[in-house]
Amino acid sequence: MRIASKGLLVWFVLVVTACGSYAAECPRERAVKIVAQIQRADYEGDRAALERLHAELTPCIDGKHIGARVQYWRGFALWRRAINGFNDHVDSAELQEDLKHAADEFEEAFKKDPAFADAKIGAVSCLGLLAYAIHQQDAASPRIPDLIAHVKLLRKEVEAAAPDNPRLAWVIGPMIWNTPPESGGGQAKAIEGYEKGLETIRKHKTTMNDPLEPSWGEPELLMNLAWSNLNRSTPDLKTANQDARAALELVPYWHYVQDILMPQIREAGKKQN
Repeated sequence: MRIASKGLLVWFVLVVTACGSYAAECPRERAVKIVAQIQRADYEGDRAALERLHAELTPCIDGKHIGARVQYWRGFALWRRAINGFNDHVDSAELQEDLKHAADEFEEAFKKDPAFADAKIGAVSCLGLLAYAIHQQDAASPRIPDLIAHVKLLRKEVEAAAPDNPRLAWVIGPMIWNTPPESGGGQAKAIEGYEKGLETIRKHKTTMNDPLEPSWGEPELLMNLAWSNLNRSTPDLKTANQDARAALELVPYWHYVQDILMPQIREAGKKQN
């Protein structure tokens, strides 16, 4: 019995030691793998996978040195689940739920790391889209002014801290697009912002080595340029087509660009001819 007990004790110590080592090493490796899956699921428009992957990141939230980044990617998963839901005409209540939870995740991320500009950028988009979704259902909702005030505050903070962040250009572009030129916005200014963001991201393309740091944006900015050139007051369908194809060269499996935006550009071309 003594021999068996001693052997059991040694086995237990080895298992605990191994588990402790695994826990120290696993979160980052696991998080990196899940983040890559989240980004692919976003482009593929796989909303079910985005919900599942958001949950799969939960054990990594408290990972040493990566908690804020993990929280960001959990927010990203629900954010993009909602954006894909807008494209697929999902029920507004579901979209609002995703956007609210995504904004909460982003806010937790920048609470953990107040200098994390990308987390604030994500929150700006989520809260803005949430206000838009609520407005579609009830334009007089008292929630809308509070959301807009929050968006303005976060936007002001991030514009002061990271004015050249190309993902900021992607997020605030639609807001600028819908702001009258006399108030500092307009279609031309939005397009200018996308082009500047694209130039910035291409210039710094090789400097980002950490897969947990947000570096997305080039295909997204190309997509926004394609959409903008399609929908501007005087459409530029040739440029819209070029930008959409450039986005697909980077992400050939992008559901929105391949299955929604490109057909819209082709249909506009037929009407123009």
